[in-house]
Amino acid sequence: AEGGREVPELLRALPPSAPVRLYMYIRSALVAVAALTLVALPSHAAAMQPLPGYKTTMEVLKAGKGPVVAKGDSVTVHATGTVEESMKKFWSTKDKGQQAFTYNAGVGAVITGWDQGCLGMAIGEVRNLKIPAAEGYGAGGFPAWGIPPGGTLLFEIEVLSIKGKSAEL
Repeated sequence: AEGGREVPELLRALPPSAPVRLYMYIRSALVAVAALTLVALPSHAAAMQPLPGYKTTMEVLKAGKGPVVAKGDSVTVHATGTVEESMKKFWSTKDKGQQAFTYNAGVGAVITGWDQGCLGMAIGEVRNLKIPAAEGYGAGGFPAWGIPPGGTLLFEIEVLSIKGKSAEL
């Protein structure tokens, strides 16, 4: 009851066209919101660029400056990894108790998609990588980390430093 009147009685008191007008108003508002969402939030896949010679794709979120990651460099990064199929984070250097990760670039010290996807990144650059299973943990996955067999990986990687190289900021 609303104001002592039953809702059906309230509806009967409205002009016959009121429910139709209300429906059309709500429908047009929902269509407008959906259209704005499509314009304001472009498809993540559309922004990804192919990595020549690989199935891994990448997207630059923030440009860096100065020297870039080359084969053999000792690189320190912040990284967050998510399994695409479940959208569950499996690792982040930014989590409490974690620290930045250092690896040797371009020499197979990390999974292929990461290894190749970080080459050419400048200090301070942030990239998204989408790594298919074949260039990640493969058909077996990495169950200890929650990565299923055949899992596609999404990484956000930020280059913090390259040993022996410094950015001119």
